Amino acid sequence: MHSLTLSAVILTIVLNSISHAEWPNWRGPNMDGSSSAKNIPTKFSPNENIRWSQKMSGKAASTPIISNGKVFITTTNEDKKELLAVAYDLKSGKELWKHVVGKGLNQDNRSNYAGASPVSDGKHVVFFFGTGDIAVFSHDGEIQWKKNIQEEYGKFYFLWTFSSSPIIFDGKIILQVLQRDTPVHPAQQGGGKKSSFILALSLDKGKEIYKTNRPDEAKSESKEAFSTPVIYKVDGKSQLLITGGDCITGHDPDSGKEIWRWGTWNPTKIGHWRLVPSPVAGNGVALACAPKGDPVYAVKLGKNGKLDDSSISWKGKKDAIASDVPTPLFYDGYFYIAHNGKKRSHVLSCVEPSTGNVIWSENLNVNGKIEASPTAADGKIFVITHHGEVVVVAAGKKFNKIHQTQMGAARNGIVRSSVALSDNTALIRTDDTLFCIGK
Repeated sequence: MHSLTLSAVILTIVLNSISHAEWPNWRGPNMDGSSSAKNIPTKFSPNENIRWSQKMSGKAASTPIISNGKVFITTTNEDKKELLAVAYDLKSGKELWKHVVGKGLNQDNRSNYAGASPVSDGKHVVFFFGTGDIAVFSHDGEIQWKKNIQEEYGKFYFLWTFSSSPIIFDGKIILQVLQRDTPVHPAQQGGGKKSSFILALSLDKGKEIYKTNRPDEAKSESKEAFSTPVIYKVDGKSQLLITGGDCITGHDPDSGKEIWRWGTWNPTKIGHWRLVPSPVAGNGVALACAPKGDPVYAVKLGKNGKLDDSSISWKGKKDAIASDVPTPLFYDGYFYIAHNGKKRSHVLSCVEPSTGNVIWSENLNVNGKIEASPTAADGKIFVITHHGEVVVVAAGKKFNKIHQTQMGAARNGIVRSSVALSDNTALIRTDDTLFCIGK
């Protein structure tokens, strides 16, 4: 082989290995909560195996991301009611830069506007907030462009504080706004009737590439979704998967055009079923999690048009294989679903994708609710609770709890940030601290 060709092959392999070992968006490099990262630490505490830690200036539900040796995070300054974009050095924890992207804190007392996680393509990093403020920076912190989605496309119609993380695909920022059709708060009045939509902006300049309506038959709060779209390849072609409005849909990510839809998990049109979990796909099916303890549904991929229930491969047992808030994980051939059950049980289940057979379902014996989504790498699954308890479980057919520790403020915490994983590294965000675990 020619030396230049060989060098190109080696470079490609190196770049691919780097990208798969990073955590460039909320659900990781595969958009399913998993990573190929190695040597993830399993023994840690606030005083053990800490590479560095950084105090946070305010609470936020967003997950930190890892790209090109940097950590990017959205957070708040609660005193000044500022929405912040921050970058740290992955090795040292040194703050590299910080910018105020928006003003405001929350619309309700359960969350704030810094719920969406950043996303990076390795050169740029995108920050979005529930105020509608979106900004793109270079990795060095230079602003590329900034705008407000509400100012350009109208007020958001949500009962709760809006949060959906943007993703990057083929030079496009893709964002979903699955909202009510009529206003619910006094500040939203005057905007007229609205539709839910999918928006694609050019990464380099923020120019609109498409804005596609995403209709649904849901009522009231059930139109509201706080999920994030994901990309998954179906028959060799990338599809954009979206859950919300009592249905799951697949779209062409280049145009936003709908390819298929299935629904509903809400045939009686209950009006208070807002949706939080994002879709996750693996082994030819996509999971859609009905809210409020109703089942998880596995939809067969590869079909077109409006699908009937014959396209459901399986559904979970109500109040057992269900998830009201955490997005399930797909890792090494299995789905892992976190669920807050009855009698304060907090359960993690391992499920076979094609059949829905439960391999194991175990109470993690933690005190706090699980609202962060499980993540995995190096044969290990990481789960964090509201109270900052972190549990590490072995992946695979046999349940084995490897480690459990308290990283947060115990019963005063409301931790929703997932654990981000990279080679030799786990990032754990509590209400007041960002910990980097690893030597």
